[in-house]
Formats: sequence, C-alpha cells, structure tokens
Amino acid sequence: MQSASDRHEYPAHWEADVVLRDGGTARIRPITVDDAERLVSFYEQVSDESKYYRFFAPYPRLSAKDVHRFTHHDFVDRVGLAATVGGEFIATVRYDRIGADGMPASAPADEAEVAFLVQDAHQGRGVASALLEHIGAVARERDIRRFAAEVLPANTKMIKVFTDAGYTQKRSFEDGVVRLEFDLEPTDRSLAVQYAREQRAEARSVRRLLVPGSVAVIGAGRTPGGVGRGVLGNIRDAGFTGRLYAVNRAFPADLKELDGVPAHRSVGDIGEHVDLAVVAVPAEYVPEVVAECGEHGVQGLVVVSAGYAESGPDGRERQRELVRHARAYGMRIIGPNAFGIINTSADVRLNASLAPEMPRPGRIGLFAQSGAIGIALLSRLHRRGGGVTGDTGVSTFVSSGNRADVSGNDVLQYWYDDPDTDVVLMYLESIGNPRKFTRLARRTAAAKPLVVVQGARHGGAAPQGHAVRATRLPHTTVSALLRQAGVIRVDTITELVDAGLLLARQPLPTGPRVAILGNSESLGLLTYDACLSEGLRPLPPLDLTTGASAADFHAALSRALADETCDAVVVTAIPAIGDATTGDAELAEALSSAAERVPGKPVLVVHVELGGLAEALSAAASTAPQAGTTAPATAFRPHPFRPLDFPAQAPPEQSDPSESTSRLIPAYPAAERAVRALAEVVRYSQWRREAADPGKVPEYEDIDEKGAAQLIDGLLTRGQGLTLGTDETCDLLGKYGIQVHRALHAPTPDAAADAARTLGYPVALKATAPHLRHRADLGGVRLDLADEEQLRRAYAELTALFGKAEELRPVVQGMAPRGVDTVVRAVIDPAAGAVLSFGLAGAASQLLGDMAHRLIPVTDREATSIVRSIRTAPLLFGWRGSAPVDTPALEELLLRVSRLVDDHPEVVAVTLEPVVVATHGLSVLGASVRLAPPPARDDLGPRTLPTY
Repeated sequence: MQSASDRHEYPAHWEADVVLRDGGTARIRPITVDDAERLVSFYEQVSDESKYYRFFAPYPRLSAKDVHRFTHHDFVDRVGLAATVGGEFIATVRYDRIGADGMPASAPADEAEVAFLVQDAHQGRGVASALLEHIGAVARERDIRRFAAEVLPANTKMIKVFTDAGYTQKRSFEDGVVRLEFDLEPTDRSLAVQYAREQRAEARSVRRLLVPGSVAVIGAGRTPGGVGRGVLGNIRDAGFTGRLYAVNRAFPADLKELDGVPAHRSVGDIGEHVDLAVVAVPAEYVPEVVAECGEHGVQGLVVVSAGYAESGPDGRERQRELVRHARAYGMRIIGPNAFGIINTSADVRLNASLAPEMPRPGRIGLFAQSGAIGIALLSRLHRRGGGVTGDTGVSTFVSSGNRADVSGNDVLQYWYDDPDTDVVLMYLESIGNPRKFTRLARRTAAAKPLVVVQGARHGGAAPQGHAVRATRLPHTTVSALLRQAGVIRVDTITELVDAGLLLARQPLPTGPRVAILGNSESLGLLTYDACLSEGLRPLPPLDLTTGASAADFHAALSRALADETCDAVVVTAIPAIGDATTGDAELAEALSSAAERVPGKPVLVVHVELGGLAEALSAAASTAPQAGTTAPATAFRPHPFRPLDFPAQAPPEQSDPSESTSRLIPAYPAAERAVRALAEVVRYSQWRREAADPGKVPEYEDIDEKGAAQLIDGLLTRGQGLTLGTDETCDLLGKYGIQVHRALHAPTPDAAADAARTLGYPVALKATAPHLRHRADLGGVRLDLADEEQLRRAYAELTALFGKAEELRPVVQGMAPRGVDTVVRAVIDPAAGAVLSFGLAGAASQLLGDMAHRLIPVTDREATSIVRSIRTAPLLFGWRGSAPVDTPALEELLLRVSRLVDDHPEVVAVTLEPVVVATHGLSVLGASVRLAPPPARDDLGPRTLPTY
C-alpha cells in the first residue's frame, strides 16, 4: 500500500500516448478536478444505450455529485483515466478498491471494481482495450492484484474486451448481471494479446502514412527550387494515384493551380478530407500547421522542416512539443528533418520525398534514419537492381530524420505482414528501444529476412537529433544480440545492398556447401579462399577454361545445381572477346536458363567490372529460356583491352513484377563481396531453421526460488545497491544449485596454514586485490601447494612481490580438478535487458573480446549454441588431442544463472570467474553478485508510444 503522503500527488508518469486499432493515436492520462467540464461534455455525447450499459439504469445526465465523484481521486484507492483526442475525452475508465471509502468489504483489499465508458463514435477503435492495459498497470503499482467487473449480458462489446485481454479470469452470472473477475498479473497469453494488438495498431498507423488517398504539400512556394515545391513536383511526376494539393498561406486568392496541382491557402480551404500532409515550412510556423491539420482530420504528417533536435536544446524542446501537439490530434509524424517516404505500388505511386526520381518497383522495404544514406541506398539499388521483374527494386521507403515519433520499430510492424515486401533493409544510427527492436526483429526475421547496418557505432553517442536510452553494452554485444534475434548484421551499406540483392531474388540455401565454377582459374581460387574465410564449405573449383562457351556454362551450372552435395553455386566469369555485349547477353541467358531448371538453390555471379554481365543478367531475368531449351554456343573468352569506362547497357524499362517468374541472378564485382553476402544468408537460413524449435527453459527441482527472493529482499533493506560478500554470494547462488568452491581468508601466514588444514592439501593461495584478481600471469596465484612449508614459502613470496597482506587480501582455496578456465557473466542493461555472456577466462575474453552473448531467459538449445559459438570453443572439445571437457555441466550452469537473473531482476550483475570445466564436472572458483532495484521494464507494461 502507498503511504498517505502520496495519495493526492498527480502521477504524471501515468500519462501516455497510444496507437489505437485504426492507426490513430490518443492520449491517456489521469482524470483530475479540472476535468469537470470535459467530463460533462463527454457524457452528453454518449448514447442512452451506452449510458444504460454503464449504470444499469436510465442515466441521462451526470449530477453535480456524480461529477465530483468521477473527478476527485486519491490516485491510490480511487483512480480514473481518460483517453483524449484533441484535448477532449473519448473514453474513461475507473477503478475503486473494494473495502475503501464505503465500498463493500466482501473481498480482499487487493481487489478493485473497474468500469468503462466509451463514446459511441469511438467504439471499435480499441480504446477500451488500451485503457484496460493502462488501468491494470496502475492497479498493480497500487498493490491491486485483481479486478472485478459487472456487465449486463447484452453488453457483448465490453464482455469481449475483458475476455479477450488474456488474463486468468473467472465468470459468474447472478441477478441478471455477468460478473467477471480476473488476475492482473501478466501471463504469456495476455502479453501475446498485447503484442498482437500493438502490431496491428502500429502497422495501420504506418499504412495511413504510406497509402494515403490524398496528400497536401504545405509550404509549396511559387518560386521554383524550394523544398516544398520540389516535393510537390516529385509527387506529381511519380504519378500519385490519389488527390494532390498545394497549400501555402502566401498564395494569392486568385491562384487556382500550381504546376497543374490545385492550390489553396490553407488545408481548411481544400473542402475535402486530406489523409497526409507533407510539411515544408520554417520550424516556427509548424505548430500553426499542425493545429490546422489536426482540426481538419489529417491522419499523418511528414515533416521535412529542419530546426529541431539536431540544432540543439531549444530545437529538442520544439521537437517534443511538435510530437505532443500532433499526437493530441491523433496524428503520427515522420520526421522532423525527414527526407520523406516512397511507395512504388502501382495502386499508390507516392514519392513524397526529396528524391527526384521514383525508384524501381520491387520487393525490398528500405528504412534509413539518414537522408544522405537513404539517397545512396536508393541509388545503389536502382543501379544494381536491374531486372524488368523488379523484385530487387523498392516496395516502400521511409527516411525518419530525427525519428521523433515513427521509428524503425513502427515500420517493422508494417513490413511484418506487408504482402508487397519480401526483404527488409535498415540503416540505423541509433536504436531507441533495443528491447522492443530485438523482439520485433525476431518475429520479422522468422517470416522475412531483415538486414541491418548500424552507423555511429564507435562514436560513443547517438547522432544529434536522436534521443536514445543509455546502454552499457559494447557494440559487439549489441550486434551479437541482434544476430541471436535473426538479424543479418552487416558493417557497410555496400554489404547491405549485396545481401539484399541476394535475398530478394534467390532461394535460401539449405547448408554451407558451395560449388564454384567459371572460366578463370585465379578467380575461382580467390572465391574458394573467401568461402573458407567466411566459414563456408567450398567444393574444389571447376575451371571451364577461357575458351568456355555459354553452353559450357549452362551445362556446368546445371550439373552443379543437380549435385546433392552442394547447397549454392558461385559462378565466376571474365568478359568475352569479340562482340562483348552479345557474349554477355548469351552468357546471362545461359545461366538464367540453368538456374530455372533447379529453383531451390541460390546462384551468384562474380564478374570483373570490365564487362556488361551484371546488366545482361538483369535483362535476362525476363527473357531466360524455359527449362529444356538449349543455350547458345557462342564462345565466351576474355578481352584484355576493354576500357574501364566501357558504357553499361541502359536499364530496362519497368514492368509488372507479376508478369515474370524468372530468377534474377545477382552479380558482384568481387569474389569477397559475393561470398560474404552468401555467408550471411547461409547463417540466416540456419537461424531460421533453428528458430522453428527454439528449445525450452528447463525446470530444476533443487532451485529454491522463494528462499532466494526472501534472501534478496532482506539484503536490499541495507541499501539501494550493493555487492554481496563471499558468504552471501555463496548462499544466494546455492539456492539455484550453483556451488562455489570454498575459499577462506588468510590475513596472516598462520591463518593461511589453519585454512589449509581445514580444507585439506593440496591448496591454492590467491591474491584477491582487484589489480591481481584472476591474474595468474602476474604471479598472484600459486597452485598445487602440497604442504604447509610450500604454503608459507608462497605466502612470503607474494607479500615480498606485491606488498602487505592487507593490500593483497589473500585467500586459501582447495585445489579443483584441472580443466579449461571459463567465465560466465550476466548483467541487466537498462536498454537491452538481461544478457548472459560466456567465454574462456583470460586473454581470450579480455584482450580478444571472444565472448558469446544471449538474451535472458536462455533456452537449452541456446545454452548449447553459446558454448559452441566462441572462436576458442575447440579448446572445450578436445583440440589437438586434449581431453574434451564436460560441456553438458557447463550448459547447465549457464541455464541456472539465466534462471536466477530471470526470476529475480534485482540480481543486476553476476560474475563467475574462473569456472574450471574438467573432464567430469566443473568448479566455480570465484563469484560476485550485485543487487539493486531492477530497471523498469516497459515491455511488460501497457502499450505506449515513446517520446524521444
């Protein structure tokens, strides 16, 4: 229960913006005494039927007593929340703790009655479901564990709100009323329901931006060359299928058109509904534009105007106000400082961006936080995508600018079930909510490939304009966690495009075996070496010689694809002599024809940049011979004299992707690039197969979860954060079946001798001072001391070398069986969540960073993979004739640590070092545990929109 001192303080942290089922937004906030007029106005707009359902009787108006009761809350036993749009109430929810202030005391004090009222015009938008999530979170914060609700049987909509929420509930029927009781503790089902609603709502909010029926460009000037005029022309020239308007308050009253587009002085003057507004006015005029758009029902904004968070603290505050203002009207924003959005669908054809040309239609969704990088990506995809089939073109493009509202997470929600997008490419300079991004990435990657490159990796701070949560995790750890979620992590935008082209048009390989064939022995060997470097399993290259014809390539590729011992084929080719253009075209047709015969394996081509093979392969995608046809027999020989600036063929005209099913074979100018892209796709394919069976989090009968919770609660009474002592650490770990090898303090030689007699020889003497801990290489550890004489001699040597005993903090420990020294760590990061890490102790982890990472909770399959994923893993499995160690015992230890941190988020850090893994069993020789109040987990709370 809360203390009396906070019973009337306004809980500002309960305020939140939410996305509703139809993609619009609403603000949820506590109801206060200042809301009397809003409440009365809201109630007057509710139908008599809805009032009857709420109060079980005709209730035409609220009395003064009712208004007082519904607006005066103590924010503990009585709480009311309202959903607002444009500052006006559209729905309310209220709970009253049972047993408080006259409420019947027939139930425990941790139960409350809850009731809703939703304005009829807003019913069906998911307002009640969102309010239930938020009032439930408020109730849990105020120590209420269950809700009760009485609903008339005819009120099926409200019954459905409760029953669909996913909470554990009980239903009864009494005196003509349905009584529902349900626990408020989140369950797997309630979280699944919440995530599904979140996905649908956020996807629809993005769809309202990308598929508008009408667009107004606000700030389109009469003088050519301005940003607004440029965007207007780009939308018009792309052939936008909806209605387009130019808006500028400086237009003269008699101006009817601008560049053939209807012109108006304000959105209100248009006289028709506008779905999307592109805002290109100076920052100081944007609030006025937002208000006008909101009052006239505009659904979303693309703000290309600059002068916000990227310009400093004042701009950051303008940005926050912009978001608050737009969301208050139910609008979402892309930007500010955005490059714009593009949708190439034939039904939309929207180029609301600064890109002067519409990209080629295709199946790739593209997200870029940087406008400059967005331009580069669009250009590269256009240049290399080729192909009249368009699969390697763009479906939709979003440049978020400062990412003040719509983020990469929102666009992922849209692309997850977008039928026009098969591959997602993202350039990120920051991740505003890593925990949510990882969750969405895992779900998306299970359905379609997701390739990410992250800029600003080593700058130590997010780019200006990006407000992100602080993380203590290094970039390598974040990358490992993204890979665990199925993300294809690449380092450059070149690699982003390379992987995207392969994924967009070729099937996923079923394994790492690669056949290599071509007409250059040297290029084949380079490809072979690159495969080995990337962890692939290449077959010996097949050299067709420089005299190979297109028919020879066709036959060789057909045989390779039919070979059951290969999973992918890399074709290497150097240009032909003679009529090179004809030779390139014939070779492209031959390769495409062979690939069509066996459609289940990916084919890549490595070519030198002297020829036009890449363009020919693009063109051949729509003209490849059908299976069974014979490829031409023209010789394909090298031509050493072709100039470097030999003109490429013009890209083919666009056509409907559905008109062709032929495979576009991606071409790469270097073997390393082709193989790197293939290796990433092979790893993704393996992850996708494994994701179908992620394993389970095992139960252990000897875990004392309740006892550990009691111990932690008692320890935390001593302070907000503390590192446990040796005995406390051993006690807590022991409750999870983790036994720490006993160590006794030895402040004097005599104490060391007594400790050794207690433990039994042989023993180890260790200095535990921070600068010497775990540093056997510095001489701070002496092992296999067989008797007291050796122990005293070692003690004297340590103090002579490193100083007084009180500085060294020596301990005596019984010898453990020899094995491989490893380290196990777990930490709760405020941004990414709980992370489990594993590696070999010493230089491998400290100097080389050879650590593997997984998000907690870890499953049995993930524990197996983390042990095998470090580069030094062979040392655990009998490298060079050594005895393999007990990896099952190591995996169990990892699972137990994962359970400890997952069950008790107050355990914010655990380090076990060294963990000596022997042939049979393991020994934990050092351990430390830190306790603290856990960081807030917004992923378990109600749906909210972040404010960056």
